[in-house]
Amino acid sequence: MFEQSAKVTELSKVLSGFLEEHVYPAEAVYEEQEREAGPERRQPPVLEELKRTARRLGLWNLFLPHPEEGHEPLTNSEYAPLAELSGRSLFLAPEAMNCSAPDTGNMELLSMFGTPAQKKRWLKPLMNGDIRSAYAMTEPQVASSDASNIETSIVREGDEWVINGRKWWISGPNRERCELLILMGITDPDGDRHARHTMILIPRDTPGVTIERDLIVMGYNPFESHVEMTFDNVRVPAENLLGEVGAGFAMSQARLGPGRIHHCMRMIGAAERALELMIDRVSKRCAFGTRLVDQGVIREWIADSRMEIDQARLYTMYAAHLMDTVGNKAAASQISGIKVVAPAVAAKVIDRAIQAHGAAGLSQDFPLARMWVETRVVRIADGPDEVHRRAVARTELKRFAAATTPRPTGVAAHLAR
Repeated sequence: MFEQSAKVTELSKVLSGFLEEHVYPAEAVYEEQEREAGPERRQPPVLEELKRTARRLGLWNLFLPHPEEGHEPLTNSEYAPLAELSGRSLFLAPEAMNCSAPDTGNMELLSMFGTPAQKKRWLKPLMNGDIRSAYAMTEPQVASSDASNIETSIVREGDEWVINGRKWWISGPNRERCELLILMGITDPDGDRHARHTMILIPRDTPGVTIERDLIVMGYNPFESHVEMTFDNVRVPAENLLGEVGAGFAMSQARLGPGRIHHCMRMIGAAERALELMIDRVSKRCAFGTRLVDQGVIREWIADSRMEIDQARLYTMYAAHLMDTVGNKAAASQISGIKVVAPAVAAKVIDRAIQAHGAAGLSQDFPLARMWVETRVVRIADGPDEVHRRAVARTELKRFAAATTPRPTGVAAHLAR
């Protein structure tokens, strides 16, 4: 069912070589250049080198290739094993291939709902990797796990839209190449809870857009950065409307479905690398006269990790298959399910690998600590676990009710026809 095509097999081979020869050796260099840049968010030079190499190898925009690149987009099932491989270097490989959030979701929004002028102005440079973008939805005043709660206002005044509100945990606006914000706000406060939202394109340098502070993630303040920001009477032209007025909520769901499965694919790759690092470490270390790998508890960690990774991968591939065959809406329960399972599995495997490394696993000498933080973030990003469990339960309850409701008979059956 999940056999790879010849095209994906070849891309997987090329990507594996790219990781081994270029990405893994660049990780320490990247982190050093991050530290040297400090709060200025300058683009680490090594990232540009990796981007050039990825493009030369045909590993560019795999999730949504530009028509000028001469090949068809990959299906979710085809992209899955490639996204998994990129997840082995979570903070470097996806961006090196121009396949990193939030740009991936923003490019999909622009490709689906953008006007020809918007695509020329924003989509093309995003797909070329010339600029970066941010997606402004989450707010500090409300529980944004329910996106219908958001309060930022978008008001039409003549030929302009006026935006007022506060957003936080917005990824990337501090970066020097971030030029576009896609903001979701409220245009009809009294409308239906799923028809009140609208999306607006805001150039990053628009007057009234202010970065209030960096938000540090569990001690990390990396190059990507997350920020709290305000929009004070921000004015943009009427043509900066993305899609239709009132369609923002539905558009956000169209954006988040593929984004969630991309996260899960990368989580599995991170777990695979952590397992390999753990096996390598315990095979070389001895304690109390015995190799760690010969300890029963270590072998349980290895076995449990393999079984859990394979289960999560199969679940993710099943969700990808459904997205390709019956659509994102019909696959919503499975997308929610993997969004819970994959980060949890990755976190467990990475935690075991850290424990097997001892204090070294907590240090910058190995990628494990940063990988663990990334997996913990994904349990909240794009919807917390509890919201996705709620969605899965709702689907199961509906399924049960449909299966157990008695069918009408006799006169009732006749009237129901």
